[in-house]
Amino acid sequence: MSTQSRLGRRLIQLYVGLALYGTSSALLVEAGLGLEPWGVLHQGLAERTGLSIGVVSIVVGAVVLLLWIPLRQRPGLGTVSNVFVVGVAMDATLAAVPDVDALAVRIPLLLAGIVLNGVATGLYIAASFGPGPRDGLMTGLHRRTGRSIRLMRTVVEVAVVVTGFVLGGTIGAGTVLYAVSIGPLAQVFLRVFAVPPASDGSTVVAGGQPRGAILRP
Repeated sequence: MSTQSRLGRRLIQLYVGLALYGTSSALLVEAGLGLEPWGVLHQGLAERTGLSIGVVSIVVGAVVLLLWIPLRQRPGLGTVSNVFVVGVAMDATLAAVPDVDALAVRIPLLLAGIVLNGVATGLYIAASFGPGPRDGLMTGLHRRTGRSIRLMRTVVEVAVVVTGFVLGGTIGAGTVLYAVSIGPLAQVFLRVFAVPPASDGSTVVAGGQPRGAILRP
């Protein structure tokens, strides 16, 4: 694959992945059976402020990105794009998908949201344009404190979930199912969407992604 073709594929994967991530998050909201950790916070803030959950996602992403400054993290194209694309896609999907009440519909919606989130994560990370704002926060804390990424992720996400729940965000079976399944799903789709190296021997290195880490927008 030529360098130009490779770059084009990576850009497509980046923006398709981010858009699908926002769509998958919206499906979890519609299912109403529990959200991913940051989704709980976004929903809680949306309940309190009256803003749409997509707008809240954008605002939170921008604030988290500001926290990169003292952590000396450098954002990539994927980092900045993440702030806006995911939130816009969430609101667009929520506007297009009708509300559902029947559990027989909500459960498949939840499962579809989780699987689609895994697909989106694989697309986005395999594009190698840098981590999302929230994951960059965790890797930055890892470098500054010397603590493991796993510990930093756990501390941050527990704090996010608790805060979101107190504010009115939804925690449920979907939150647990998401937590145990997103890692394996992301690993599978990272392999599926891996971009082949350029045929002319040139390489493009991903910015700020630690080896072995599962990064999510």
